[in-house]
Amino acid sequence: MDHSRKRTPKQLGHCLLTRRSFLKAASTAALLSIPGLAAAAAVPAARRPNILFILTDDQGPWAWGGGGHPDARTPNLDRLRAEGALLANYFVTCPVCSPARASLISSRYPTEVGIPDYLGAAADPGLGLDPALPAWPRLLQHAGYRTALIGKWHLGDQDRYLPEHFGYEHFAGFRHGGRISKDPDMEIGGEKRQVPGYTTDILADLALDFIQQHHDGPFLVSLHFFAPHANVDNRTADGDRTWLPQNETDWTAFQSLDPTLPEPGHPKLDVPRAKRMTREYLASVAGVDRNVGRILDTLERLGLADNTIVVFTSDHGYNLAHHGIWHKGNGWWLLTDNRAPRPNLWDNSLKAPAFVRWPAAITPGSTVERTTSNLDWFPTLLAMAGVALPADALLRGRNFLPLLKGESVPWDDDFFAQYDQWESSAGSGNLRAYRTPDWKLVRDFRNAGKDELYHLAVDPKELNNLIDSADPNVHEQRALLEAKLQEAMTRLQDRVYREPQ
Repeated sequence: MDHSRKRTPKQLGHCLLTRRSFLKAASTAALLSIPGLAAAAAVPAARRPNILFILTDDQGPWAWGGGGHPDARTPNLDRLRAEGALLANYFVTCPVCSPARASLISSRYPTEVGIPDYLGAAADPGLGLDPALPAWPRLLQHAGYRTALIGKWHLGDQDRYLPEHFGYEHFAGFRHGGRISKDPDMEIGGEKRQVPGYTTDILADLALDFIQQHHDGPFLVSLHFFAPHANVDNRTADGDRTWLPQNETDWTAFQSLDPTLPEPGHPKLDVPRAKRMTREYLASVAGVDRNVGRILDTLERLGLADNTIVVFTSDHGYNLAHHGIWHKGNGWWLLTDNRAPRPNLWDNSLKAPAFVRWPAAITPGSTVERTTSNLDWFPTLLAMAGVALPADALLRGRNFLPLLKGESVPWDDDFFAQYDQWESSAGSGNLRAYRTPDWKLVRDFRNAGKDELYHLAVDPKELNNLIDSADPNVHEQRALLEAKLQEAMTRLQDRVYREPQ
């Protein structure tokens, strides 16, 4: 694959024409095949808001202008935050791709849906998210929404797991991960082909095509960027992971940057490698930000901004030299003498940036401090759209629309997370976490001696593991968290629990 060639105007025009032809041709046939759509469509479109759900891949809670990293350059994300609400304590059930995405779509925990780790070479090739589960895109589709999934799916490679079985009438993207930042192999309208150009730009182009064609709404566009995930198929000369190539518009500002590292004094940190990775990663984030700006501007130009809910978040968080590792829940040491696996449930893996803009209901610049999660999108988005929840649906999430409106409602800020790695993965573990605003317990039920306990109120960066502390107060807090962890696992029939040593 030649990564040096650029997308010419002729190629771009052909690419967009093909996409538009596909979307237009698919529209009528898809509508005729949707059960219940005719009745739902009788509701005037103006009564339901459009929904644009933007999901990035591997974006840490620190990786935007207001997230804490001084070198992050995200004027459009900053704009989105200023015009909407920040979910300041937004977490995901599992800090790797497929399980987190399964929870997003189904409002169930990873062990409940049988996807405990990412679907890759170590997984059963027949595994995927069960289409029989309730899915909020399907419910929106039945309520008259025109629906599209653009980008990364990663919830099963077989045809029976395609997005169309979960309510997306249009799919243009990747069944699996995306794999590369330029000239990606994509599936558009059932046709697989290589599309020339930068992956982030291509996905934004496709989303813009759909929005412009269906601007009379209501529409749901789930735009799942591959960025800022590192390339899988393209590596550095010495075989290391890279985020390059990037669009020069985004890369130029970072190419010569001497980036700030979160823990530069970490013992044996591989500083040159960490800085090279940080430069490339932040450029990838900047590419997402630039395209978010294009989309926000288009909504304004089409007069859709006031009646469009815009969600921006990530599938999970990320570490880049935090704790001396890089990556997410399946992290790797970033040290001069150690590149081994370091599985974890640190907050930088479980936490993600999250903003919601909806001028009709949300005060610009507001902040929701209560704990929310990816389980909550299902009931919240349906409440925003005025679509009823199925009476028999078992959902783990909660509707946080009242919080977005600034209302005071009873709310539990405790949070439970899971991560079961495939047994064939190097250094794998069965991790569980129970988190309150002040304390956090992490248990590894596969490997003895790997448990962790953090007093978040005084140690928010999780630098001081208190699991072996002799302090009676620490012992008391550990016992309380252990009881809550066991209760949560029992409720979910999560069967890996064993008593602490």
